Amino acid sequence: MQQFMSQLQHLLSAPGSGPVNWDLARQVAASQLAAAGDPAVSPFERNTVEEALRIADLWLEPATSWPTGIRTSVAWNRNEWIYKTLDVWRKLCDPVASRMVGAMGDLVPPEARAQLGPMQSMVATLGGALFGGQLGQALGSLAAEVLSAGDIGLPLGPAGTAALIPANIRAYGEGLELPEDEVRLYVALREAAHQRLFQHVPWLRGHVLAAVENYAAGIRVNREAIEEAMGRVDPTDPESMQAIALEGIFTPEDTPAQKASLARLETVLALVEGWVCHVVDSAAGDRLPNVVRLGEAFRRRRAAGGPAEQTFAALVGLELRPRRLREATVLWSALTEHRGIAGRDAIWGHPDLLPSDEDFANPEAFAATTSDLDEELANFDFTAPGAPEEQARGEDDDKS
Repeated sequence: MQQFMSQLQHLLSAPGSGPVNWDLARQVAASQLAAAGDPAVSPFERNTVEEALRIADLWLEPATSWPTGIRTSVAWNRNEWIYKTLDVWRKLCDPVASRMVGAMGDLVPPEARAQLGPMQSMVATLGGALFGGQLGQALGSLAAEVLSAGDIGLPLGPAGTAALIPANIRAYGEGLELPEDEVRLYVALREAAHQRLFQHVPWLRGHVLAAVENYAAGIRVNREAIEEAMGRVDPTDPESMQAIALEGIFTPEDTPAQKASLARLETVLALVEGWVCHVVDSAAGDRLPNVVRLGEAFRRRRAAGGPAEQTFAALVGLELRPRRLREATVLWSALTEHRGIAGRDAIWGHPDLLPSDEDFANPEAFAATTSDLDEELANFDFTAPGAPEEQARGEDDDKS
């Protein structure tokens, strides 16, 4: 028992604030990656990544209305991806984890809480350690699959930093049986396009993260699942706490508000990914021999989600895949045809201008409607009687 208490104290002693023991999460992820292998990035790989991102930015110039969004081009190993994206994961996961930790505290009968005294805080610490260990495993698995900083559609990395993960790109290319340099360049195009979008649409980063947070706020905790998980803790085996599977403890609330939050999240994820797919395919054109095959493979990959992404969804209750990716890509293509590249990108000028979920069903109608509005505004005489400026002057005269 003394050994158990010593090991338990070590497990719970890692410093940290908030509902998740993020130090433990990082340690578990690093240990998992070390066991699976996390090759260091060689100088040659750094050069090839920088060159691929430079070429990608050049190819994107005629395909978008914005200049480059890249301030720094880097190559990361898997551990670096975790370290550099941890701040955003903290924002996304802490609200969900806090409800789990609170539910664990509620399992203690009210009459026993007063008797526990200082021990009550250990329940919260234990919850943070449990969640941190599980989250570390999920992030470790994700780190072995992601190809770039923006690979899963969220702005995870530092603003203006375009990052590729060479080891994962190499493994992904082998699975497709395509040349590594061609796959690398396609991933670089996607990363560079992602950087342009988030760099030149200032409100988008906060909008996407808020959509995820609002959806997470409506996820409820399955107390029975927590109670069952806690029942599997073996007091003689501290490692059993890290082996507990917490999947299934979070379920979305089946309410109109939560359904609306989910619809907003899925729409914005699809619009971001659809724009990236459309722009990248336009930029690559006939420059990449296997561009059609690469585009289709990436669309399937994003729409279905990889094994690690599915594990993360089960753990946190968030599915980060765009469900209507193909419709969104067609919609951006229609907007380009009707409005041109600058007009298409101008849709990102304000959240209220973006297509709604209903617009996905009829992209041609949405594109035509926005084009008609452009023409009306362009041909409108703002100095004529009854125009906004004339009305404003008239109102001012009446007041005087």
